[in-house]
Amino acid sequence: MKNKEFKRYIIIMCAIALAVSVIVFVISKICGALCFMLSAMLITLFVMHEKDRLQQTQMLNDYLSRVCAGDYSLDISDNEEGEYSILKNNIYKVVVMLRSTNEALKNDQTALTEFLANISHQLKTPLTSMMVMTDIIKDEESKEKREEFLTVIQNQLAKMKWLISTLLKISKLDAGTVELVNAEFSIIKAVDESLKPFMITADIKNIKIIKELKDFTVNGDMNWTVEAIQNIIKNCLEHTKNGGKLNVTSHTTSIYDELVIKDNGCGITKKDLPHIFERFYHGENASADSVGIGLALSKEILSKQNAKIEVDSEEGIGSEFSIKFYKAII
Repeated sequence: MKNKEFKRYIIIMCAIALAVSVIVFVISKICGALCFMLSAMLITLFVMHEKDRLQQTQMLNDYLSRVCAGDYSLDISDNEEGEYSILKNNIYKVVVMLRSTNEALKNDQTALTEFLANISHQLKTPLTSMMVMTDIIKDEESKEKREEFLTVIQNQLAKMKWLISTLLKISKLDAGTVELVNAEFSIIKAVDESLKPFMITADIKNIKIIKELKDFTVNGDMNWTVEAIQNIIKNCLEHTKNGGKLNVTSHTTSIYDELVIKDNGCGITKKDLPHIFERFYHGENASADSVGIGLALSKEILSKQNAKIEVDSEEGIGSEFSIKFYKAII
């Protein structure tokens, strides 16, 4: 035994047992012999018990050392009774939690790497375009060409401004630094505010906006809800050809109030449909200027307010976005 404390206990116990046995032996040889044998048996049982306890303690220590080194693959849980079994099971529960946390951190790190790569790509494209245009403008003498290039640069700057603004909003939502106001507002008012920035675009493309709204009250943050609706409307208008239609309707049930935004554009392919709310996802029918974060932001905003967004689409016919505001949270 390498344990000094254990050795000391054994020596003390043996000394006491021997002393008691000698004293009893003086009084009665038979009783002395029985006392010596009983003491030997008790000491042996104690040694065996302590040896088993120390082995289990060493096993747990080795296990924890391997966990500290990043090895979460071992399983020491058991269903036996006893203090050590309880300790083993509790340690195993903690290890499972650590393993889950470690996997979540790795997934977050991978997602962050992909997120930064996508941001870099989205910013690099307009920056490269503007740098090329700037070099061309230096040597361009034609006033018309210079104005054309400046228009392109302005469009690219507007795209970058929208991208950076949207990314900041997503980052705030992810970090939990956004305090959403919980107040009642009219869905008709929210829709009207959402449509305002797109009226000129709809007029230029001759897209008819049809509103058939039954008013209902939403408990949430109106500004952020408008942001979510605007991203959906923007997506619909981008995928609707000149002369198309955009229908905005609302319905009420006993469980939820529903806002439906429907276009008759190019639609979404079956392959892309499950992924359109993923960040930076580009579908087959995505426009050239699409970044792939608008719908992701909409879903994030609505989910923070216990609302659910769904989409139904058929390629060549159009897409229908449904936002359900639940009246009660179960």
